[in-house]
Amino acid sequence: MIPWALEVEYDGTGFMGWQRQKHGLAVQQVMEEAGAKLCGGSIPAAVASGRTDAGVHALGQIVQMDLPDFSPHRLREALNYHMKPHPVVVLRAAPAPAGWSARFSATWRSYRYIISNRPAFPALELNRVWHVRQPLDEAAMHRAAQQLLGHHDFSSFRASACQAKSPLRTLDELSVTREGEHLIIHAKARSFLHHQVRNMVGSLKMVGEGVWPESRVAEVLAAQNRAVAGPTAPAGGLYFVSVGYEVPLFETYKAGEQK
Repeated sequence: MIPWALEVEYDGTGFMGWQRQKHGLAVQQVMEEAGAKLCGGSIPAAVASGRTDAGVHALGQIVQMDLPDFSPHRLREALNYHMKPHPVVVLRAAPAPAGWSARFSATWRSYRYIISNRPAFPALELNRVWHVRQPLDEAAMHRAAQQLLGHHDFSSFRASACQAKSPLRTLDELSVTREGEHLIIHAKARSFLHHQVRNMVGSLKMVGEGVWPESRVAEVLAAQNRAVAGPTAPAGGLYFVSVGYEVPLFETYKAGEQK
């Protein structure tokens, strides 16, 4: 067995989240049970770069597992075969660098949140967007978002169940753009508090609707009180996009070796 780095995509709908739970299916369980098929029944531990909550999706989750010394192509195809019919797939695989940790070696993580901003219900995007009927001012939301950049106490945007030792975080990027009927919120930081992105989106929506002035976001941040912030945006609109590391994970393998 050797340590592998896996780039994983999944639809979080119907899962209890990334981490194994006593009640309900989790993405971690699906991956570990697939890995056991390759390890003679022994269950390999799957460690992710970041946990996702129930209903949250991933486009580029990075997972670390000890698995057989196959070719990257063979390992990817074998895992994907054993994970059927669950909506979880390995996109790329590579032997992990020495001393690398999927979680602790990460230098940044990025998320995307999608709001469907149109009168009609988005039937084809059920559980993949937050449907907001009333028109939203994305420019005002973006300006308000810039007040959250930098190193702050994010207690106002922290879930009550958050287990982080400190509410201090450094938010590197937070942008709001419109692509037709979709508003795209992009967030990037080394790490996030539990529900931080969804709580920030909920507050920015209040600005976009015109219920709050843009300056209210800075006031909410300064209050360090979750009760004064906006609602928690639904899980279905959130996507774990990518993770940054100081060492390349997949670039050393030619594109053809992943096909």
